[in-house]
Amino acid sequence: MINPNRDEFMEDDPLAVQSQSQGELGEREGHWRNRAQRVSQAAGDTWGQAREKATMARERTELFLRENPVPTILGALAVGLAIGLAIRYASHSREDEVEIKTPLGNLNWSFLTLPFLWPLLRSAREKVQESTEALKDGVGRVRKIDVERYTKPIRKRWKAWI
Repeated sequence: MINPNRDEFMEDDPLAVQSQSQGELGEREGHWRNRAQRVSQAAGDTWGQAREKATMARERTELFLRENPVPTILGALAVGLAIGLAIRYASHSREDEVEIKTPLGNLNWSFLTLPFLWPLLRSAREKVQESTEALKDGVGRVRKIDVERYTKPIRKRWKAWI
């Protein structure tokens, strides 16, 4: 290579450029590695502290709940009631519904249900009476069983084994 000015051109020598860039990269990588280790160590310490605080809070909460169960239950009931009412009133539509007025609209139709219910109520009463009679018969039969007849052979065998 002819070098009239006797300057060293690193651009012409690819090996020189490569060795210089590797040295700079090594320094940069070391710097970033150290910084990443410090950040990960700080994050780990923070995570450990948060875990310890959460464990202490959980233990204190369990202790409080065990010592004061009634206020806890009443508080939960109050919170549930408040949430339920909030949801109910938040979801209630404010639109006025249009009512269609008919001449028979104001008539109370509940008086018609009683005649239709009489046969149902009568049959239900008859079924209850039948089931109570069957239950009484079953209890009477159980009372008549001679338990001694069944337990005497078992007691004899038990005594023989002992």
